[in-house]
Amino acid sequence: MRADDIESLVSVGRPSIAPDGTFAVFATSRPDLAANRNVGQLWRVDLPGGAPRRLTRGVADASPRVRPDGAAIAFVRADADGKAQVFVIPASGGEPVQATAADAGVGGFDWSPDGSRIAYTARVVEPGRYGSVEGLDAAHESPRRVTGIRWHANGLGYIADRPSHVFVIDAPEVDAEPFYEPAPAVRAEGEDAPKARRIAAEPRQLTTGEVSHGGVRFTTDGTEIFTVPDAIEADRRDLRAPLLAVAVDGSGTREVIGREAGLMISEAVQLADGTIALLAAAAGDGVDFIAPGVALHLWRDGDLHTLTDPEQIDLGEVGSHLTLDGDDFLVQNRTRGRVTLLRVTRDGVITEELGGDIEVVGHDAAGGRVVAAIASPTSLGELALVGHGTLTDFGAGSGASGLVAPRELEIVGRDGYPVHGWVATPEGEGPFPVILQIHGGPYASYGIHLFDETQVLVDAGYAVVYSNPRGSAGYGRAHGRSIRQQMGTVDFHDVMDFFDAAIEADPRLDAARVGVMGGSYGGYLTAWVIAHDHRFAGAIVERGFLDPATFQGTSDIGSFFGDEYVGVDPAQIAAQSPMAVVDRVRTPTLVLHSELDFRCPLEQATRYYTALKRQGTDAEMLIFPGEDHELTRSGQPRHRIERFDAVVDWWRRYLPID
Repeated sequence: MRADDIESLVSVGRPSIAPDGTFAVFATSRPDLAANRNVGQLWRVDLPGGAPRRLTRGVADASPRVRPDGAAIAFVRADADGKAQVFVIPASGGEPVQATAADAGVGGFDWSPDGSRIAYTARVVEPGRYGSVEGLDAAHESPRRVTGIRWHANGLGYIADRPSHVFVIDAPEVDAEPFYEPAPAVRAEGEDAPKARRIAAEPRQLTTGEVSHGGVRFTTDGTEIFTVPDAIEADRRDLRAPLLAVAVDGSGTREVIGREAGLMISEAVQLADGTIALLAAAAGDGVDFIAPGVALHLWRDGDLHTLTDPEQIDLGEVGSHLTLDGDDFLVQNRTRGRVTLLRVTRDGVITEELGGDIEVVGHDAAGGRVVAAIASPTSLGELALVGHGTLTDFGAGSGASGLVAPRELEIVGRDGYPVHGWVATPEGEGPFPVILQIHGGPYASYGIHLFDETQVLVDAGYAVVYSNPRGSAGYGRAHGRSIRQQMGTVDFHDVMDFFDAAIEADPRLDAARVGVMGGSYGGYLTAWVIAHDHRFAGAIVERGFLDPATFQGTSDIGSFFGDEYVGVDPAQIAAQSPMAVVDRVRTPTLVLHSELDFRCPLEQATRYYTALKRQGTDAEMLIFPGEDHELTRSGQPRHRIERFDAVVDWWRRYLPID
């Protein structure tokens, strides 16, 4: 796979199925180099075996949800100002009708049970900021007064002056008379022009104040909307949050589950009998988030009943969600590089609904049918119908060339602990130079899905070794928590033991020509490796967590991440800090970072790079303007290609192919 083949890698988002199970809709997304953005549309497939057909022609249509009567579909599309808005389209296709006109765009949304309303979240900006006053740019805004423990978020920026609130709007009828823009009214001299209405109904704002709200879900009777508030703390981070029910008629808000329950709630769904199904994790003292133990719970009359074992079943992967299917629940379980779909009964009986060498990235169920968006070793995204197989073939039509199938491997490390991972090797007899690749997180994992970063390196002639050391997700909660305040210990041993065992097991891998690279936590561990092992011809440290001491006051998660992972004692922090041992590094190092990365801020890279240069270590730094922590996953396609070019160029210089 060449770098520019990313343009043909199609991912499939969370699907939505009609209530009678007769059709499903889903959105695709792929990088487009000409547009220099991710593009995608909605697709419809009639069940059980119809051919998929494109339903919309927008630039980046996403997040479709079928109306409860099956006659229409709501989805998210950018409006003329580039803001994400909810649009509604007939289920058979046709002209979309814009339903919202939020000044800063919408977040999540939900249909009311009768399909007459749409609830959504949208940020409400402080007057005078973010272009709300014509001609007043950011450099001329008033200063921001910060009184809380946090003030910004990766991919967004400042947060206190644009809280996210809950709104409800009457859903447009897709077969009604079109809404016609009113003609401009005659105004007196000096009178401001009225803001043009772009929708037929006005929204009702249901929440106010400085607290943000995330996730909206109607109750079964449609009179309330569940939401989880996110208040900026005054002096200490607290990840615990209540579940609120906001009255649709605007009469007020009530607390359903209090903060004292100690939960981090990711989703809440009300059942017909009033019981609430939750995806949630216990937050301990409010900041204990490491390997959080997300489980499926039932809440009724103040009692919490847990249906899945958070020590062994991991329901917290990115994109995880909860679906009702009759009296059962469908959830996604991250395990050993796969994500399976589980069925859970109210009695806690668990069966696998969909498994194998796949990663389920979204699902839905209705009318006796279950659909799932999946990734596999040969495709970044397909739609599958449980019991019938895959309904799409985007992987075969991707055009990506030279894909290799990684070999799965499990070894026993120096202390007897098993380490699981993969080895991807070019075709031929070798010997091949070898790159040790380390994932971010730490509580994340490499998986079996098609991974562009590995494939591009293999195409360039390198063998790639990558594993899920202790601290990773998908191997039980104890595995994930084992590096808490012990970073750079057993995780370091695991990646090195797996690397050595992989090379020893395959004579085509050249132990004398090796490099190491990783991003985020992978950047941390790469910097740690090259301070303690000097065999590597080169290293790439990308968007790294490199100095825990300064991370506290600069990162959007600095108020709790470092405290939990490396502790608060200065000596303990220094014992786990790559910056504290940078003077030991002799390996030529490329430092990659994004200018707007607020997760691992740019100063982490610049201070590390400067230390390398000042001590005479061969080093270069590459900074991507306008990008944040998600560059390699959702950054501008041209920047992603330029990053690949820089990575391959670095290895060509310091780890040449014979």
